[in-house]
Amino acid sequence: MSARIASISGAEHTAMLGLGVYRPERIVTNDEVAGPIDSSDEWIRTRSGIRTRRFASDAETIISMSAAAARDAIEAADIDPSRIDCVLVATSTWLLLTPAAAPQIATELGLNNVAAFDISAGCAGFCHAVAMGSDLVKAGTARNVLVIGVEKLTDTFNPRDRGTAFLFADGAGAVVIGPSEEAGIGPTVWGSDGTQHRAIRQDKNWMEFFREIDEKGLDAVRPYLAMEGTAVFRWAAHSLEKVCREAIDRAGLTPADLDAMVPHQANGRIIEIMARVLKLPEDCALANDIEETGNTSAASVPLAMEAMMRKGDAKPGGTALLIAFGAGLSYAAQVVHLPNWK
Repeated sequence: MSARIASISGAEHTAMLGLGVYRPERIVTNDEVAGPIDSSDEWIRTRSGIRTRRFASDAETIISMSAAAARDAIEAADIDPSRIDCVLVATSTWLLLTPAAAPQIATELGLNNVAAFDISAGCAGFCHAVAMGSDLVKAGTARNVLVIGVEKLTDTFNPRDRGTAFLFADGAGAVVIGPSEEAGIGPTVWGSDGTQHRAIRQDKNWMEFFREIDEKGLDAVRPYLAMEGTAVFRWAAHSLEKVCREAIDRAGLTPADLDAMVPHQANGRIIEIMARVLKLPEDCALANDIEETGNTSAASVPLAMEAMMRKGDAKPGGTALLIAFGAGLSYAAQVVHLPNWK
């Protein structure tokens, strides 16, 4: 007979205990990005809802931005850092294939010998990581999990690409997930659609680039982020209502119970469509951080949560629907109670 292996269990309920963010210092206007793409402030605002965005400097790195956001999240959670035993980093812009960014971020924070790894789910990465962090605590695999969404998209897009240069920006957001007396993170509805893998992608793989260097030398063109905007818009506008409704339903709630909706800040028009089809109540706050921050991919949901609470549109403890979608195409949604923030 096989030896009996011990089993463990964790917390019955989890919540986001604290939130912190980092916004790069440099504010970039539409006029600044419009020139290289032969565009205008009006065209960008009409198409995306963006007025400004933040671009990180060379000194503002994936590691430094993540650590800054994480320190504020830990302080807001009022938790001893030694009780954090896992770090999850959602990002698409850590430009090393290996090692991951998470172990370096953990060490930067003084979190020694903890589990730390990156996940790649595009703009949906933060909501994926929230699901994983919550499940780790419930399973007893971790006591508390630090979840970080961070991007430095200015390292990945072509400033002369009319389809991406006006949209993307940089930043970081972090939450601490831990045990709670009542459910603060609802069931996650997530999935993917690989038939749409070309909609948001790196336009060539590294081996293709290396071969191009061998053939063309200095004339070789590095890989860039590419996006088929119309395809993404159509997919999001027609596919995400079901995901949102299922997340609300699985949380045992209705749209009328929501105090806020925090969608991935992909495009102002998509945000408006999602709010309209869900028929959110008039007093339900709708995150619109894209206007000042641009599309920061995996960082956009925590940044938008912070902006809402900083402006007084939502409060800690409020009930909010988080929904994100991105490269893959991947998507994830969950209903949460908003965390304390710093």
